Formats: sequence, structure tokens, C-alpha cells
Amino acid sequence: MKRKFFAVMAMLAMLLPVQAQLSVRWGNVDTRYPVNAADAVSSAAVNEAVAWKGERVNLQLVVTNKGVAAADSCTVKYMFSELKNGKSVIPATNVVGGFVQPVITDRFTGCGKHDVDAYGENYVADRITGTNPTVVDGGTVRGLWLTVQVPQDAKAGTYKGCVELDVNGKATKYSYTVKVLDRTLPSPAEWAFHLDLWQNPYAIARVHNVELWSKEHFDVLRPYMLKLASAGQKAITATLIDRPWDGQTFDPFGSMVTWIKKADGTWLYDFTIFDRWVEFMMGCGINKEITCFSMIPWKLSFRYYDQATHSHKHINCAPGDEAYAQFWGGMLSAFAAHLKEKGWFDKTFISMDERSLQQMQAAIKVIKDHAPGMKISMAGNYHAEIEADIFDYCLDIFAYDAYTPELIAKRRAQGKVSTYYTCCSAEYPNLFTFSAPADAEFIALEALAKDLDGYLRWAYNSWTIVPEKDSRFTAWPAGDTYVIYPFSISSVRWERLVQGIQQFEKYKILLAEAEAKGNTSRVKALKKLLKSVDIKKISTDSEKIVNGFRNGLNKM
Repeated sequence: MKRKFFAVMAMLAMLLPVQAQLSVRWGNVDTRYPVNAADAVSSAAVNEAVAWKGERVNLQLVVTNKGVAAADSCTVKYMFSELKNGKSVIPATNVVGGFVQPVITDRFTGCGKHDVDAYGENYVADRITGTNPTVVDGGTVRGLWLTVQVPQDAKAGTYKGCVELDVNGKATKYSYTVKVLDRTLPSPAEWAFHLDLWQNPYAIARVHNVELWSKEHFDVLRPYMLKLASAGQKAITATLIDRPWDGQTFDPFGSMVTWIKKADGTWLYDFTIFDRWVEFMMGCGINKEITCFSMIPWKLSFRYYDQATHSHKHINCAPGDEAYAQFWGGMLSAFAAHLKEKGWFDKTFISMDERSLQQMQAAIKVIKDHAPGMKISMAGNYHAEIEADIFDYCLDIFAYDAYTPELIAKRRAQGKVSTYYTCCSAEYPNLFTFSAPADAEFIALEALAKDLDGYLRWAYNSWTIVPEKDSRFTAWPAGDTYVIYPFSISSVRWERLVQGIQQFEKYKILLAEAEAKGNTSRVKALKKLLKSVDIKKISTDSEKIVNGFRNGLNKM
């Protein structure tokens, strides 16, 4: 008996210091908490959120291990409870998240190749992993991220829930609330915001080590694309040629169309992979546009299979060349006929990005000659000469002032899409791993402030070699190439981007309602609130801007 008593006491003596060195408090979602406890920051404590029915909101609990030795590590297991409002319940399954793990980042470098080691190995909290339990080492900090999806049929009111943390067998609960307003956000498929994040299925095949376009490939693709659809994604990224962007990503894009020059000199185009990809994406709920890249690749060399020599060859030609018109003319005619047969012609776009006016004019002529009525999309600078020909026009953030109110109104009346994009050239607002979390939410608000339809970004998942550990890439600032992680793991950037899109939707709903009812005071209040979205203050005030805007909407 005595031996058992002393054994228990010895065990408690081992456990109690671990418990004492662990500090847990509510933080906020605007802070990327530093990896090292020595660098711990003081930040506002937020354990409540306000949401519409159908909206998802975020909170962050902060776990600090004040120990210093390896032996001081704690095994922390978390559990999210259901949220209750009287007899009304938001199920625990509607609360997801995990510890925010660090990845290596750098700093803003602009565009072009650079030495990834030039700035050392700096870590930033970004990857929201569901690993449970998680080991929190001595002297480290981990944020525990929560995303609460409020059901559309939830009853309005204040819901109370908790996060239970179990540390080496001892559990403690941390309470929070979600106030659900009597307003309803439509499902993502109905959102007006035109989100266009380019998908890279080739990267997913590499990371999961599956054969390209096999059943296993499509199986692992599904969670990624369902996540994208849950943000209201509108466009399917398809490729008509091999390496449309040459080698700008670690996993180059291949062609979803097989070009075959037969022995008799005629051409055959196999659309099998293209069809399978489009049908799969539509099955995931992404079905408004099929954007097909690119008639004007970064390297003007086009790969095809030559039946006569049983080998792959390349033809080098440029827009304006007769060879270019012949090469693309036959394909476009066949492609248009195929799309009409599939019922996809009206939603398919021949897409180009960052090409010159002269190249665009020459390519547009070939499209009109061989596939009349085919829609065209472009991301890049503004060219007034071809604006009327571009159905979906996306301007660089440094060029989007070319969108005058009159031009936007005209394009909207014609059913055309007008958006903007950011890439390696813009430090703010952006989605780099070192970007302030609020910057991601600001992106959708900026589209709202400029009266644009949405936002485009070139990389949903064009991963680095080991993206879950190192977000740096030789040509772009860290994180530029992806916003989610392998195995469909979320990020701080991703959650805040979606949060911003929801504010866009809420504002549009409130404004349309106020205008329809002739509520001029509400219209004025909304427009005044929108003026607070000032991109000139983004570098220092992004948190203040997005929180003020969101809080202002929730009070209306």
C-alpha cells in the first residue's frame, strides 16, 4: 500500500511542474503568435464572435509552454464541444481547426529569382493542422485555431461552447461564445464574389505519389476542390497546351488536350483528360467558368505528338505568324465543336495572362476567325483597344485604376466580369506566409471598395518541395505559390480570405435590401462604412480596417 502511495506521489511530482509551466489564454485571429515563448507578444483577448446564419467565424486560443528543456514538452489534446443556446445546438462537428504550426518564411522580395537562404530560416505560424494530440515543446507557443460553421437554419441567439485541453491527463475547459444574428448568408455556391484561384492538379499527384489522372488521383483531389468550392470558387483552371507558364512552379502544368499530327499531315485532338477534369470539378460544385490556358504561353513553343516519327515535337511560332494561325485555327474549330456537344461552350474561356497588346490582338483575331462566339479572359494590364473583347478581365492591383465607374457599370450591364489580382509584385495586401492575417480578409473588401466583382490569384496549391515545412521558393516571396497545404490542410491565410469574402456578400445583401426598401439612411451608413476601406492605410492599419468593417456590418 505504501509503495503504491509513493509511486502515485512520484508520478504527480512529475506531472505538476508540467501543468504549472503551461499557460493558456484566448488570443485573437489577427496575430501570428511567435514560435518561441521568449518572443511572446501581448495581444487582445477575444473569446466571442458574431455571425450570420450560414457564416463561418474564427477564434484562436494560445498555448505557451514556459519550460526551457526538451523534457519540459507537454502532450496537449484538444476537444471542441457543441455550442448551446437553450435547446438550440450547433454540433461539435461544425467546429474544426487545430494547432497553428510554423513554416519557414522570408520577407518581401518582389518578383524574380533570389537566394532563398538570403534571410535565414525565419518561422511563422500559418499551417492549421488537425494533429491531435500535439506535442508543445518547452519554450514554444502554439495557437489553437477554431473555425465555427454556423448552420443556415440555426436559431438566432448567443451560443456557448468550450475548448477542452487535456495535458498529460488533466483537462481544463476554456469557454467562448458565438452570437448568431437573425440574418442568413446564402450557401457558397450562391455567393456573388467572383473567386478565381488557379488549381494545380499536377502538384497534388506529386505530393500524394499517385498516377496522374488515375482514380487514385481524382480521389485525393476531391477534398481540395470541395474546400475551394466552399469558398465560392467560380472557375476551373484547365490547360490546352504543355507548360503554359513554362517552369514557374515546382510542378509544371501539363496539357489536358493531346495534340496529334497524323501521318497524313492532318490533326487529331484528344479531349479525354480535359473532359474528365471538367466533369470532376463540376461535380465538386465549381461550374461557372472553364478558363483554358494558354494561346500565348510564356515560351512560344508548342508540343505535339508526331505520328509519322512516333515522337514528341515542338512548333515555335508567335501570334501574328501564319504558322500560329494555322496551328491554333484547326484546334479552336475542333474545340468549339466539342464544347458545344458537351454543352460547355457558353462557360468556356480562352485565357491569357500578362501578355502584350499586340500578342492579344493577334490571338483574338484567330479566335474570332475559327471559334466565333468563344469567350476570352485575361489577367494583366489594361488595354482599351481590346477591352470589349475580354469578357472576364482581371487587372493587376497596380493597374486597376483603369476601371472607371463608367467602365465597370458598362461591363456589368453587358454581363461581363471585372476583377483584380495580386501577385509577387505587391507587398500589401497579399497572401504571403509573412503577410498580416488581416491582409487576407482585406482582399475581398478592396474588391468591394473598388466596386469590382472579385479577385484572382495564380496559385491555390502550386506547392514548394516540402510546403508543410518551407514556404520559400526561388522566384517569389514565401507563400506566393499556395494558400493551402497538402492533405487539404488549411492556413491562417485561407481562413481569413474566406472571412473577407463573407463580408463582401453581407455588404451586398444589406445594400441591395436597403436600396429596394428606399432606406436612404441605411444606404448612406453602408457607403460611409465602405469608405473606411482605405488601401493607403493597409500597411499599418489592416487589422483596424477589417475589424471595424466587420463589426460595422454586424451592427446593421
